[in-house]
Amino acid sequence: MKPSRTPLFLFPALVGVVAGPVLAQTPAPARAPAAATAPAAAASAPPAPREEITGGRQGDAEQRRQSTAAKIVIGREDIERFGDSSVSEVLRRLPGVTTGGPPGRGGGPRMRGLGGGYTQILIDGQRAPAGFSLDSLTPEQLERIEILRAPTAETGARAIGGTINIVTREGFRMRQNDLRIGLGAERGGVTPGLFYTRNFGDEALTGTVTASLFRPRRESETETTTQDFVDGSAAPVREQLERSAGPERRVGMNVNARVQWRGRNGDSLLLLPALFTTQGEFDRALRLDQPFGAPPPTYRLGDLAGDNRFTSARLQGTWRTRLGESRAELNGQVGRSQGRNASLRQEFDGAGGLLRTTEERGRSQERTASLNGKLTRLLAGDHSLVAGLELESVSRDETRVSLQDGRPLLAEFDEDFQASSDRLALFAQDEWTVSPNWSAHAGLRWESIVTRGDPGDGTRPRNRSSVATPLLHAVWKPDPRSRDQVRISLTRSYRSPTLQNLVARPSINARAPVPGPNSPTLPDRAGNPDLRPELATGVDVAVERYLAEGGVLSANLFARRLTDYIRSVTALESVSWSPVPRYVSRPQNVGDAFTAGVELEARFRLDQWVAGAPRVEVRSNVSLFRSRVDGVPGPDNRLDEQPRMTANFGADYRIRGTPLTVGGNLGWTPAYRTQVSADQATSVGVRRPFDAYALWVLSPAAQVRLNVGNLLADDDITTRTLRTAALTQQTRTVTTTYTTARVALELKL
Repeated sequence: MKPSRTPLFLFPALVGVVAGPVLAQTPAPARAPAAATAPAAAASAPPAPREEITGGRQGDAEQRRQSTAAKIVIGREDIERFGDSSVSEVLRRLPGVTTGGPPGRGGGPRMRGLGGGYTQILIDGQRAPAGFSLDSLTPEQLERIEILRAPTAETGARAIGGTINIVTREGFRMRQNDLRIGLGAERGGVTPGLFYTRNFGDEALTGTVTASLFRPRRESETETTTQDFVDGSAAPVREQLERSAGPERRVGMNVNARVQWRGRNGDSLLLLPALFTTQGEFDRALRLDQPFGAPPPTYRLGDLAGDNRFTSARLQGTWRTRLGESRAELNGQVGRSQGRNASLRQEFDGAGGLLRTTEERGRSQERTASLNGKLTRLLAGDHSLVAGLELESVSRDETRVSLQDGRPLLAEFDEDFQASSDRLALFAQDEWTVSPNWSAHAGLRWESIVTRGDPGDGTRPRNRSSVATPLLHAVWKPDPRSRDQVRISLTRSYRSPTLQNLVARPSINARAPVPGPNSPTLPDRAGNPDLRPELATGVDVAVERYLAEGGVLSANLFARRLTDYIRSVTALESVSWSPVPRYVSRPQNVGDAFTAGVELEARFRLDQWVAGAPRVEVRSNVSLFRSRVDGVPGPDNRLDEQPRMTANFGADYRIRGTPLTVGGNLGWTPAYRTQVSADQATSVGVRRPFDAYALWVLSPAAQVRLNVGNLLADDDITTRTLRTAALTQQTRTVTTTYTTARVALELKL
């Protein structure tokens, strides 16, 4: 990238990291003794006094500095700063984190620009159930967010991109009720929300119960243009324009609790029950125009309606006790989730005559059980040894019914099918302070995974793989009395196939009905029961400077070498569900790949940099990514969905003499192109989410927060191109996005 094209708003992040020594000249206040608490003690002690200038949770910056493995801690005040309605909106402003959906619409989090499955999502230290969306949680239910850029033996190695650990609200010793009444609006649709937190406790028992009710309503509008080119012609020989628009409605309820009992001898019991349920419905009006070309369109007018439900319940428990000089911990979790979806698509000719109906119905049920145990022994010299065992079993039962004009589309496939995964893991790690300048964290993790897929013919092929992942982290402090340090990590990590990807039963593309052919950009989809896990060997190097009052400057470099890279590949196949060949997209292990990047972060107060400047708190980050998939011709043979860079610049200012605080954040992801294969390419347009907020403190027990999101409301644009010997087809999809506004009254009773 040319320096002259670097946006001006990235300047503080770039210069802040390079010009760290200038900021370091600001005298630092004397450090409280609690700031030097070791990680092991911090886990059981109350939070230390607040250090962050940006108002984060108590001790966030110090927890980050003291951790041997690279960690970013985001506390309550950072989480609630913008008054976001979903967790994904909070995450997309963090260093190196992007979301998959259009601006303002959330989506699954992705670290380092890597697509789904590369980021490990934990809830209170345990893996989130499959099918669970972080948007099912609300920011009010979170105590803090922990981001680990490199895996550890204890947290697990299924984290090629990194790990995001969501910690739910913790109990307090004083009784307190938090109530938030919110109202949001998007293009005339009103979204009410009610959020309540109850804290209780005494010397032995503390707890928090959090509940939320929400009912979002929004509009969706997309426009897809498909053009066909032959013989390298510059002008298309056929063009189609398909429009889809209509409302989406959803209602949801989340309830979770955190109850902890502490005994006098150090024993403790923690219970974390949770229930999430959502129900939604949508309607779409469809229109397909074809200005020129042949063959004619399959329909002219249509409608699509559907509904879906998802419920997830889990119970997690943790028991800790002392065994002489050691500490033992036992974690268990049981969970069950079930979903249901149904849709009906009707297509008509130009005169309103019914051409065909397509109906899809599905049910799924997933059960999870896990049991983890670990033993920690504290030795002299700030030395900690940990060993553990993990058992996990996940099973998925699913039913799919596909009908066209009332007749089964996939009669040769069973409607009911299953997939399962059993995992055994052993790990050991050693964390110690080698000298005042060096601390280290070494670990070894071995996992055996047995998966059973379902090709749709009644058989259950079994696939077994094992992964050994050595992990090494080290921290070097040039001067033990300073707040500068260098981190180095050497790791192995992996990504295992999802149970959905192991099910080979196809899904027919509704825009290209059977019998008949489809196009390369409208493929059917099917799984692959023979998928193998991806393996990654990586290195991370970070330079960090911790400023007075909690500011941070950091630069992190990373590299990963991947083997057995999984990618969806579209190919023309002779299939059983159609008398003519059809294009089918299936996940496959396509070979090796490589990715690397640099992540810059700067958090400081402006008057620390420029004498006499306002006390503006600045938060900025820039991440640059490069990747290469072996066997795919360049240029742009990058990993799927990984942009060239992402950036955020945010600032907050409390207006002196008033109870008003204002702030905003501008994100930027430039347009990029991905060469998926020799014949397929995908391009994604620029994204510029811009959010702003205002907070008016009425009293210590009441405040009003206003949030305006996606102010620029850029269209989200994706273009897909596929070339064959006789045809080049290009599909450009434009999704309209909208500005959102929310106002909330927050009370502490």
